[in-house]
Amino acid sequence: QVQLVESGGGLAQPGGSLRLSCAASGSISSIASMNWYRQAPGKQRELVASIISNDNTIYADSMKGRFTISRGNAKNTVYLQMNSLRPEDTAVYYCKLVAAVTGSTVWRSYWGQGTQVTVSS
Repeated sequence: QVQLVESGGGLAQPGGSLRLSCAASGSISSIASMNWYRQAPGKQRELVASIISNDNTIYADSMKGRFTISRGNAKNTVYLQMNSLRPEDTAVYYCKLVAAVTGSTVWRSYWGQGTQVTVSS
């Protein structure tokens, strides 16, 4: 079993910052990517940022220059540093891991439970 635990959400003022964390645990043998998605009320879930196995990063256009995705030293942890927050960044943020577990060559996606980020004055 693979579990993802997210933390760091909360309330921020416009222009403020928050840092999200996601820690993966379980019988993980290989990680293809670690990703952050978000879903605002009434909208589809959208990709925020990804970091892939060679530590290359990908960002949605509206997050470039404001958000930074990074991995921890243990490689099973991913962070999302969010700066210059806007009210439209309000959403539930989800961590997604694409990985293979021990004894398997199949890549699967695993999701965290989500953490609420609210940007409001």
